[in-house]
Amino acid sequence: MNPADSRAFGPAGLDPGRVVQVLTTCRAGPGRRGSGYRVSGHAVLTAAHVVSDAASVRLRFFTEDGGTTEVPGEPVWADAAMDVAVLRIAGDASTGPPGAAGITPVRFAGITRPVECEALGFPRFRLRPDRESADGDGPTWYRDSHHARGTTTPLSYLRAGSLEITVEPPEYDPEPGRSPWEGMSGAAVWSGGYVIGVVSEHHRFDGLGRFAASQVKRWYRLAPDRLDALSALIGLPAGADRLTELPLPLPPPRPPDGPEPAHAPEVREVREAVGKLAHDVYEQWHREGERRRAGDPFPLAVRFDCTERNVFDHWANIRRVPSGTPAEPLPLDGRLDRIVDVYASVPSRRLVVLGEAGSGKTILTLRFVLDRLRARAAGDRVPVIFGLGSWDPVTTSLDDWLCAQLVRDYPFLAAPADSGGNLAGLLLDEDRILPVLDGFDEIASGLHGAAFRALNRTTAPLLFTSRPTEFSAAVKKNGVLREAAVIELADLTVDDYADYLHRGSRPVRDGGADSSVWEPVLSALRQEPRSPGAANVAAALATPLMVGLARTVYGGATEHKPSDLLKTKDFGSPEAVQDHLLSAFLPAVYDPTPTGRGTRPRRRRYHPERAQRWLGHLATHLHDLGTRDLAWWEMGTTMRLATRMLVVGLLAALAFGVTTGIGNVPVDLVATDLGIGFALGRGVMVGLLHGLLVGLVFGFVYGVVSGGAPREPSRVRIQIFGGTRQTRDKVVPRALLGVGFGIPVAVVLVLLDRFVVAPLGFDDGLDGGLVGALLFPVEVGLGAGLVLGLMAWLEAPVEIGSAVSAADLLSTNRRNVIVHMLVWMLVIGVPAGLGFGLVPGPVGGLMPGPVRGLLAGLVFGIEAAFGGGLGYGLAFTAWGQWVALARMWLPLTGRLPWAVIAFLDDAHQRGVLRRAGAVYQFRHARLQDHLAQVSRAHHCSHRPGAPGPADPAGPTGTGNCPRSQERPDSGNTCRTHTDGPHSGTTHGGAT
Repeated sequence: MNPADSRAFGPAGLDPGRVVQVLTTCRAGPGRRGSGYRVSGHAVLTAAHVVSDAASVRLRFFTEDGGTTEVPGEPVWADAAMDVAVLRIAGDASTGPPGAAGITPVRFAGITRPVECEALGFPRFRLRPDRESADGDGPTWYRDSHHARGTTTPLSYLRAGSLEITVEPPEYDPEPGRSPWEGMSGAAVWSGGYVIGVVSEHHRFDGLGRFAASQVKRWYRLAPDRLDALSALIGLPAGADRLTELPLPLPPPRPPDGPEPAHAPEVREVREAVGKLAHDVYEQWHREGERRRAGDPFPLAVRFDCTERNVFDHWANIRRVPSGTPAEPLPLDGRLDRIVDVYASVPSRRLVVLGEAGSGKTILTLRFVLDRLRARAAGDRVPVIFGLGSWDPVTTSLDDWLCAQLVRDYPFLAAPADSGGNLAGLLLDEDRILPVLDGFDEIASGLHGAAFRALNRTTAPLLFTSRPTEFSAAVKKNGVLREAAVIELADLTVDDYADYLHRGSRPVRDGGADSSVWEPVLSALRQEPRSPGAANVAAALATPLMVGLARTVYGGATEHKPSDLLKTKDFGSPEAVQDHLLSAFLPAVYDPTPTGRGTRPRRRRYHPERAQRWLGHLATHLHDLGTRDLAWWEMGTTMRLATRMLVVGLLAALAFGVTTGIGNVPVDLVATDLGIGFALGRGVMVGLLHGLLVGLVFGFVYGVVSGGAPREPSRVRIQIFGGTRQTRDKVVPRALLGVGFGIPVAVVLVLLDRFVVAPLGFDDGLDGGLVGALLFPVEVGLGAGLVLGLMAWLEAPVEIGSAVSAADLLSTNRRNVIVHMLVWMLVIGVPAGLGFGLVPGPVGGLMPGPVRGLLAGLVFGIEAAFGGGLGYGLAFTAWGQWVALARMWLPLTGRLPWAVIAFLDDAHQRGVLRRAGAVYQFRHARLQDHLAQVSRAHHCSHRPGAPGPADPAGPTGTGNCPRSQERPDSGNTCRTHTDGPHSGTTHGGAT
């Protein structure tokens, strides 16, 4: 990483090009070394004790080429109590250290709660040998930089008034008599783009992972004249009341610009929804970045520049200048942490990011969203990431698709808006969403034209990512994306990832030198870059995805060494190296070694082979659906519809048949004197026949209702109060559906009892005769109508404060089905109990009374709950489909584990999957495609008639393994997809 490349970032945060190593020559005693930060063109902020008793001071800066340069410095202000000093850069700053022109001031803040922080300095444990001296006296030494990242809290060191900085400690303490952090003093401590303190001292008793910093908020205790002098030198706000307090709220609270208009309720509705969405999006991707350790120990130097391809609009259109006005190209080069600035520099606010698979497009979008939200002001659009792979522009408009995706990932946006429609549609209509459209190459090539036409119908702001080949082909056929600038991500070089791999692998110390298992590979890449093995590895590691996989695969205790990658006999091409890293990734992250203490591990233990088989099935499932989004309600839906109908019908038959059969036994034992043999025989017969009928009905209904497409999960909750006009408009249609469905089923049940059960000798005399035959269908029909109408009345939109994870949405749907069953039980059981308990005259051997009513109510209520409620859940709800297919059938057949959600959460924690709202995605599409390819190959090799290794099926062969195929996606449309090692996009973390 070249630290000087980022000095144009301005006040957005820590700039390595402005970090200073302070070299002090003392009047008496040994000299000192410390750190500092350039806060203006002429001023450097550091710690007072670093320059106390200074005879001279030298300031060492990084240069453009990664080297260093020194300039003299002079202490102009210091306070020993606060341990803060300011140094003036001697001479003409414009000709002194690099980048003097255009230095922007830093921002200062105080903290009120624990926050994340970082500091860049030159501690003693970074001492490194440089080179042999000219007279052969041995190597000279230098201190390299260290980027300390951790947390700080304002509640420690209350008496001293310092900040406690908690960071990852050094791996070893070479000199117990001296602090390894010596030399870090004076480094500026940053949080959220603000300086909150200056590193001051390390207390040995606190351990190696903590040190103290002089906090900015305490500087305001200085005498007024001293404070004024400090403020003039470094740009500190004049008063403590003007100091920003961290952490900043998201979104930052801003007062309205004027009085609320007449439609104030709608304004408040939009403001509340926008604020909640901004918070949820930030928390979602912030947690995702932490789980994926995207910047650990530091972010890879992902660079971009304006593309040289002829794929973008005229600069005059991009810059939106008046007719006849010359328009110069925009300077669009930068690094990952400058993407927000580059986007803001495009007047049209339409930016396309091109990059090969794994090049860092998704990491860039994640960084863009987080940085944009951190700096978001009132009225700004909320950036939301949308995976383009699930959009069919032929059948669905862009706005409708965006609205559906928002509702899927943030269920509270399904709530009705006061002006009609839902909150998601309202936010789109009010231009409060900034679409971050990720993965244009995931759209089938035949749909690129329709997608371009839809995107060109609007000039609304957007960020758009794609692989270069697919985007160039689409532009060639359909023209450019209107008013959109285009940047392209650059390949990584060995200097970009050398330290990243070195610090993430096992240390190797031979003769005292600090090395790692990657040293032979890195040396070959630098010294023999054109050798076949080095060239293959360099090409394979050109993307952040592969560098991240390499670090994971070779970062732990493994018998394999990275130097094996240089062997062209085993890895004859860059693709072979990449395939090896993809294959070795799962065994590396699913280490079977137990963790934790005692017999209960902290994390579930999955054997690598089983985990790969299950993940391979999920990857194949997504391949068949033509999507990158792994939704729990779609699991199992790639099976044939007839198989799914059979599974749903079988479960409905078991649920109703077993409860009906068991429920008949106590009734016949109590109400008749026919004996236990008769009761058991009748129970079996009734259970079989009734279960068969209900299974056939609900299996058929499932096939008709689903139409081959998966059921969408319900985004409502059940509560007595809180329903809306839109939900209550469904009461009458639902009630009529219940009546129309319940009466025919009840009539068939009566016919079965009268004309099948009775002739077989199992008539118990409790059918109620003709009156019972007429009343039973009416009761069931009215009961079913009442249940469905009542459930429609009780439905309310998901609350704004509700979570959006897959597990949360699944729990909501499960609770809805359970409530559905309870309502069926009460609506059918209570009237039945009252009717049988209060009707005069004996029924069988039972006289009127509470015993007869309770028995009848329980029997009819339980049968209704499991027959009507559970059957309805299996046939009409996403949760029922999930239970039938993903929780029972697929685990029974060995294609998924029994605890599916726990397995998905574990894969998410291990970095195999990422979470995007209510769905999961593989870490990267390359990984998904690799697992699908391996799974299909394994499946084909175990099928009769599959071509063996000695008899491979050629292009015209008749092997059982599918090739390129037409496949239904989640929208029940068809796409063409071709498998291949490079068919992935960046739907997942690169690093």
